[in-house]
Amino acid sequence: MSLARNVDLLRRLPKMDGLRLPDFGASADSSSPLQEVTGFGDNPGALRMFAFVPAQVQKPRALVVVLHGCGQTAASYDLGAGWSTLARHYGFALVMPEQQRINNGNTCFNWFNPEDTARDSGEARSIREMIAHMVQAHRIDSRRIYITGLSAGGGMTSVMLATYPEVFAAGAVIAGLPYGIASNLREALDGMFHSPARPERELGDFVRRASDHRGPWPKISVWHGSADRTVNPGNANEIVKQWLDLHDLPMTPMAETVVDGYPRQAWWNKDGETLVESYAITGMAHGTPLGPADNDQRYGVEGAFLIEAGISSSYHIAKFFGLTGWIQGAKKAEAKPAAPAKPAPVRPPAPHLARTIRVKVAEENAEPKREQGRGFDLGQIITRALTAAGLMK
Repeated sequence: MSLARNVDLLRRLPKMDGLRLPDFGASADSSSPLQEVTGFGDNPGALRMFAFVPAQVQKPRALVVVLHGCGQTAASYDLGAGWSTLARHYGFALVMPEQQRINNGNTCFNWFNPEDTARDSGEARSIREMIAHMVQAHRIDSRRIYITGLSAGGGMTSVMLATYPEVFAAGAVIAGLPYGIASNLREALDGMFHSPARPERELGDFVRRASDHRGPWPKISVWHGSADRTVNPGNANEIVKQWLDLHDLPMTPMAETVVDGYPRQAWWNKDGETLVESYAITGMAHGTPLGPADNDQRYGVEGAFLIEAGISSSYHIAKFFGLTGWIQGAKKAEAKPAAPAKPAPVRPPAPHLARTIRVKVAEENAEPKREQGRGFDLGQIITRALTAAGLMK
């Protein structure tokens, strides 16, 4: 509570030349392609629904649920991460739930509150209702529904994958946390800052207890900056452990490669389909990594917690979801046939290379890439403070 009071005090200080505190803006942006949808169904979590459906869509129709981070709105995160641009280019629908300040003072999704993280309850139920509305209104293929989110949105992505695993074909968590590690503020802060290691079976059981579902389980892609000071990078390893246990896969990566300069680990099933992958964005602080895609296009714009890193997480996540094989106007030069589901044979890593993300992070000594600007930035300090304070309703 003292943190919240101190932030409020800073906001009340007399205006100083050259000092601009972060202004997260209104919840809607007239220039955004997102359209608000009302009356979508039950809304026990009191969330707002924004959606985008391009004029041309690939078939069968696909849907991506995108969850913003703390201090962000649906429109601001879409602008930053570039999801509506991707959706227009590759022909899939979007639904972007938006938190309201009446639920959380810093517009964080309440990823740790029991009333919001149980199946058919609170915010989780609201998001499920939005998905059902989109499926019916836009003839979405129920086998092609995906979800991704940043930070608290990443935590809520874990919630949705755990509580409604039968709904999603795959998910992607960016700078988030595993499901079930927190049911109150103290546990949430401990998970954020310390990420205590748990046995993989315990982590898997958190998900198994969240519903009656017993498989098959969604695929998952995990992204985290190794210099993240807001959500401990060890959480990436815990998320990976949770889903390796559910998929009954070994802890040792089946392959370690480098993508756009960053280490990627992957695990696949007997049919060669990648079920779990993880990217360690070395030297990056808390946020969504941005950069050029394989086709040299850029998706998104730098901003708070939207960081230029030379790799487009949104594009690679869409590719992991299997959405980048179709391109609007197939005659375009960059149009390519869909990649085969089975990866090319990759030599398993030598034992000394099969290191977990936790070890990589421990070895990483690079300075974090700054979210914005150079030098001392009080606005960024306040932003980080608000991120932590946003965990309190």
